[in-house]
Amino acid sequence: MELFGVSLADLLPFIAIGFAAQLVDGALGMAFGVITNTLLVAIAGVSPAQASQRVHVVECFTTAISGISHLVSGNIDRSLFFRLLVPGLIGGVAGAYLLTSIDAAAARPFVLGYLALIGVYLLIRGLLYPPTKRVARFVAPLGLVGGFLDAAGGGGWGPVVTSNLLLQGAEPRKVVGTVNSVEFFLTLAISLTFIVQLGIADLVGATLGLLIGGVIAAPIGAVAARRFSPKLMLILVGAVLVATSTYGIVVALG
Repeated sequence: MELFGVSLADLLPFIAIGFAAQLVDGALGMAFGVITNTLLVAIAGVSPAQASQRVHVVECFTTAISGISHLVSGNIDRSLFFRLLVPGLIGGVAGAYLLTSIDAAAARPFVLGYLALIGVYLLIRGLLYPPTKRVARFVAPLGLVGGFLDAAGGGGWGPVVTSNLLLQGAEPRKVVGTVNSVEFFLTLAISLTFIVQLGIADLVGATLGLLIGGVIAAPIGAVAARRFSPKLMLILVGAVLVATSTYGIVVALG
């Protein structure tokens, strides 16, 4: 059986990767790019450049579905949404334009080390979870940095923004839903910037498989985010951050 001229059997591994990555991202507000890039390069044998290109194209669709699903599930904080949106777009477009002149690879181990430490802290905080909520105060700078790192470093919006908002004590469910929703506009802006500079990626093969799997998983992740307890979400986010960041550090240091 073929789909758009591509064998379904060839698509299945990429559908599975897209589904698993988006399920985690939709539920925990991070890691679609990290997980997808890792699985594509380490397991599917795709080159890092091709993996990054395909992930950005797919995210334009998966983040749209995820954002709508979170809106329907009541997971979005409107005030936080607009406080993140504009700085995120500015940082994302700037990062895309400056990518060729900045050695993002050199800074990547330090960013991943920071995220791993945040993950450990969130794990501890989840295990000792107090039933208190605070309003996140440092939002605009976080959006600017997260957007820039997402474009210049090939990923990082979810891990940087979600983890730091949780660190400030914001409600986990609202953080995940809002960060996922803003990510659609960020990904679209970054992708359009790359398209202007590099041309558009071909939506076949692995990209199509990732897209199918991600779109199927997006609504499920949004529902899961609503049902998880804050304590469990903090533990899971911490675990994902530690695992993906540690792996990234090992790969980056060779």
